[in-house]
Amino acid sequence: MDLIDIILSASFWTAAIRIASPLIFATLGELICERAGVLNLGIEGIMVAGAFAGWMAVYSGLDLWSGVAVAFFVGVCFGLIHSLLTVPFGLSQHVVGLGVTLLATSLTYYAYRLALPEVTTPPKIEAFQPYQVPVLSDIPLIGPALFAQTPLTYLAFALAGVVALVLYRTPLGLALRAAGENPGAVAAQGLSVNGIRMGAVMVGSGLMAVGGAFLTMSAFDSFFFEMVNGRGWICIALVVFGAWKPGKALLGAILFAAFDALQIRMQQTPIGAVIPYQVFLMTPYILSILALVVMSRRAEIPAALMVPWNKGER
Repeated sequence: MDLIDIILSASFWTAAIRIASPLIFATLGELICERAGVLNLGIEGIMVAGAFAGWMAVYSGLDLWSGVAVAFFVGVCFGLIHSLLTVPFGLSQHVVGLGVTLLATSLTYYAYRLALPEVTTPPKIEAFQPYQVPVLSDIPLIGPALFAQTPLTYLAFALAGVVALVLYRTPLGLALRAAGENPGAVAAQGLSVNGIRMGAVMVGSGLMAVGGAFLTMSAFDSFFFEMVNGRGWICIALVVFGAWKPGKALLGAILFAAFDALQIRMQQTPIGAVIPYQVFLMTPYILSILALVVMSRRAEIPAALMVPWNKGER
């Protein structure tokens, strides 16, 4: 009965949507990269850098939306590094991605200590506050969950629609998908495969950084290094779970967030007093792995994913 009560409560779904929001940003970013043929394993470090950059920009005096823009720009810069090494130079996407994660995390730590050398407790900022959409927020269960969130959550859901529209309804989206499926066909049309791939990685990395900035500017109001806590790796799995489609990836992010919100609440039930809390902590990951195994069997990976492109090849 406790489980049913939790699932049917508005507070549960409100928390699930809030937890899903940074995952949506980062998953869409990774999806754009992979659709163009580039696996971006720098996502974890880019999210950390974005979380710090956005928070630090606001702490230094900029407004919240300017902080989001700063985070996006920082992500684009790391995306440029990643794409330069993997696309024109054809270096291993696995190695470069892990290197970018280490670089972004280390630079963030250095910048934090440089900017706040004597601080033991991270300062707080005035973060985004929930905005209740008139009328819609009064709908039982759905209203508080979907229409009483912060502006960045609304932006995350809007971006899912924009990405889907661009990928499947515009020439740019067609070219981007072709770069990840048949780059030879892109080159035959006189388009630059490398240019499309680099642009996709840069934009995708910018969205990853905004996902990190959500944590410091919407979910919380300060920065600490453990806050990303593996979300980047989850987002890579969500891309596979969503079969490289924005809509399914969005649902996957909400599903994982629901598992996460559920385990937090289950710890507070009588069952939580008997079962060690570590069991609840690993539950969302176990369920996500099972769902990933089921969905990935039917997923069609982009044919040219992680395949370097050399001009003149077919």
